[in-house]
Amino acid sequence: MLKTPLACATLAAGLLCADLTLAACEKPRNAFDSVYCLSTEYAQVDRELNQEFGTLRKLLNDSQKAALKKSQLAWIKDRDAQCSYERDGGYFVNLQCAVDKTQERLGVLRERERECQSTGCVDSKL
Repeated sequence: MLKTPLACATLAAGLLCADLTLAACEKPRNAFDSVYCLSTEYAQVDRELNQEFGTLRKLLNDSQKAALKKSQLAWIKDRDAQCSYERDGGYFVNLQCAVDKTQERLGVLRERERECQSTGCVDSKL
């Protein structure tokens, strides 16, 4: 019987923490809040990108898969060049840049998936 109130209290605390995190991300108080919020956003969009990559890949033949992989590796290299650098033994990442670039790439992959499912994949667009 004690398990039900305890479970409800735990769930309520978790929801409250999630609400506080979202509120903090709407109006970050300092640089560390911003880094936390952007890294959380980046992790989510990166997960979506990886899922979409896998979904699109399933629609392709072997040569198209190779072209997609090549373009993805080129995109990663470009994203890294534009959004990060190394200095004094440390890495610096502009998370907003990384989020923006990843969202753009996600849009491209989604468009390729729609294209492949409707009119067929155009190899030169992969």
